[in-house]
Amino acid sequence: MRADAVRTRKALLDAAAEMFAVQGADVSVAEIADRAGIGKGTVFRHFATKEDLIAAIVGDLLDDLTAAAAGRRDAADPTAALREFMTYGADRLAGNQALCDVASGSVRHPDVRTGVTRLTEAVQALVDKAHLRPDVTGQDVVLLMTGMHQAAAPLRDTEPEPWRRYLGILFDGLLRQH
Repeated sequence: MRADAVRTRKALLDAAAEMFAVQGADVSVAEIADRAGIGKGTVFRHFATKEDLIAAIVGDLLDDLTAAAAGRRDAADPTAALREFMTYGADRLAGNQALCDVASGSVRHPDVRTGVTRLTEAVQALVDKAHLRPDVTGQDVVLLMTGMHQAAAPLRDTEPEPWRRYLGILFDGLLRQH
């Protein structure tokens, strides 16, 4: 790529990442183009569809969450490892509405679906070892982490991290009762 094309692509990706994080996957290509200081046609020269752009933005985030889950798979205390992962994941989700949209399945791009599947499988490996209710799945955990962010959203301006409290409540509900 020419140097100006590289700069344009970087501006596009930076603007898209920022806007998707705040507004979610529903932000328009026109708004992203405007924020990047480029035309809509330029966006589509770099990415054939808006979902291709979303996939480019959230792919690294999904990979990061998958690595975070996989890195905790062999922890000495699997229940604590799952809680650590959920805290890390919820923190990442709290700052990124598009990642919540992706994790909840509203983005159907094949690369995104593959990334969510890998994430769910990595979380399932943690769930399988943790001391949880027997009906809890990796998919449940991923969706519940997304739900914490959604439930906390109305309080974001007055209470920046209510999801931390919600995580405690949620995690207690996941634990196997004696």
